[in-house]
Amino acid sequence: MQPRLVNIKDKQLVGKSCRMSMVNNQTAELWKSFMLIKTTLPIQKSQELIALQVYDREHFNTFDPTKEFYQWACMEVENSKEIPNQLTPFLLKGGLFAVFNYKGPNTDKSIFEYIYNTWVPHSDYQLDDRPHFQVMGDKYSNSSPLSEEEIWIPLKNK
Repeated sequence: MQPRLVNIKDKQLVGKSCRMSMVNNQTAELWKSFMLIKTTLPIQKSQELIALQVYDREHFNTFDPTKEFYQWACMEVENSKEIPNQLTPFLLKGGLFAVFNYKGPNTDKSIFEYIYNTWVPHSDYQLDDRPHFQVMGDKYSNSSPLSEEEIWIPLKNK
């Protein structure tokens, strides 16, 4: 599976975040909380949902499922001036990303093993210290084997 390489500009997002680990995964609760509020956003840029992860700089040095990171449930907006108090603005810095089109259930983590253990090490790039994110549009359906999403991985030249 080969990604497409995309350079993007900064994106203004709003959402909710939680510090968690793979062992202490609170993603479902975070999304439930966000989905209750997202309908009140008057300034949505699109209906796509964005799951975003902010990792510490050394997060990918060695695999440790207890390492914590920030998980965000968010959406892109035109501006973050008129958002509900329960949501927080987040400026996603632009730059180069590898975009993988994934089809399958959200419980299958083999795509991430391929990206981090095979594709990145054999590419002309290395991970950049910017958030990773997934874009879930109208073809996203959680655990369905027909679900589709885009996986965005921040890159820089080796």
